[in-house]
Amino acid sequence: MSALSQLSATEIGAKLRARELSVKEVAESFATAEDRVGAFITRSKELDEQCLRAQSLIDEGVGGPLTGVPVAVKDNISTRGLLTTCASKILANYIPPYNATVMDKLEAQGLVSLGKTNLDEFAMGASTETSAYHVTRNPWDFERSPGGSSGGSAAAVSGGLSPLALGSDTGGSIRQPAALCGIVGFKPTYGRVSRFGLVAFASSLDQIGPFGKSVEDCANLAAVISGHDKHDATSLPRDPISTINLKSGSLKGRRIALPVELFDDSAEPGVLAAVTSAIDALKREGVEIVQVSIPEIKVGVTTYYIIAPAEASSNLARFDGVRFGPRLEGDGHVNVVAETRGRLFGSEVRSRIVVGTYVLSAGYYDAYYLRAQQVRGKMTAGFEDVLKDCDAILSPTSPVVAFKIGSLKDDPLALKLLDYCTIPANMGGFPAISLPCGLSEGLPVGLQLLSGIDHDEDLLQLAFLVEQSLGIKLTPPQ
Repeated sequence: MSALSQLSATEIGAKLRARELSVKEVAESFATAEDRVGAFITRSKELDEQCLRAQSLIDEGVGGPLTGVPVAVKDNISTRGLLTTCASKILANYIPPYNATVMDKLEAQGLVSLGKTNLDEFAMGASTETSAYHVTRNPWDFERSPGGSSGGSAAAVSGGLSPLALGSDTGGSIRQPAALCGIVGFKPTYGRVSRFGLVAFASSLDQIGPFGKSVEDCANLAAVISGHDKHDATSLPRDPISTINLKSGSLKGRRIALPVELFDDSAEPGVLAAVTSAIDALKREGVEIVQVSIPEIKVGVTTYYIIAPAEASSNLARFDGVRFGPRLEGDGHVNVVAETRGRLFGSEVRSRIVVGTYVLSAGYYDAYYLRAQQVRGKMTAGFEDVLKDCDAILSPTSPVVAFKIGSLKDDPLALKLLDYCTIPANMGGFPAISLPCGLSEGLPVGLQLLSGIDHDEDLLQLAFLVEQSLGIKLTPPQ
């Protein structure tokens, strides 16, 4: 790693504003770093033009704390003039004619896009192994997975290839890889960040969010990309996330809930030990820990894997070989569509489309999809009841540390259970963040904090205080 890669994004931004570094110098340092983990699919063009625009903002004394700082972008976020593949063969040559709203916001603030990062195909997976292009490796151990689906973005930040990254989170796809790679990952409240230009997986669950080396990095990037967007019907009429009070307040007197369902034996002993040690540290700071029960958590994974595939089957119907990407030959329109979808979608995507189509079909809709939505409502209500009396809910982010690549490939249920702790935040639209809390067998462990809808600023402030109290900053040994 270069000396620059050891700095946080906020520290780099401060050096840029102080003229200790130039934007071009910083961008070239990261752009020329060897991608040994396979974090990127496509590298950005026109870096020089981006650098010139960013440098002019700094020279004029405008911009923000991240102006001129490089960022990597998950390859399911539309980028005008640059490949957006969703790590799928069905979008192998798709170049969007427009930017996602978050990309326009990055450009307006002068962040420099380094390129598009690898992911599980169409964000469906927890290991970045379902990508049609290559497997991404964990910077902590090249034989292990960085998690998923935003594994490329997490590996880029953890491995010193980019100070910042954007990912998307449908069932934990920002927080889980952040935990496995030893960095911070934040999923904002559903609707605080525009989904316009995010290639949809499950529209009621998807949310774009940041990765960084620190809570401050994530908070600053969240401030850049958030805010109301008229192009997104689900966008909340809210101002951008504020960082004004990020470093204020105290842990003393805070109430944090621990759901017993998220601390059972499904988590590895080393993970529970690291999280328990962090909880003990918070108690010493005056935090009141409250044991609670939210029984619906137990059926969260089952419920999620009815709702998410149902929405995916609808959203992915547009990929038919006619409007986007390559088209395979067939006898007649129906056979062309069947051939294209059958051969260019990967097996994980095909299986979720089949499941989603089944649960939405006549005779099964009420039994599966409607019932799942009812359970979702009960789970959300359970979390809301707890959050009436508590500042946040704490749990492990992932029940396991980074696992060997290929070790769970033949056990799809085990892969899906990795989202056990993270799914509830998506089901209820809650903001949630993962930050490092220690090591287990030499690999990072993540601690998750979840708070009430629209309490993003409060959650980030609490996470910052927790981060300062724990004093844990992890760097891969590679």
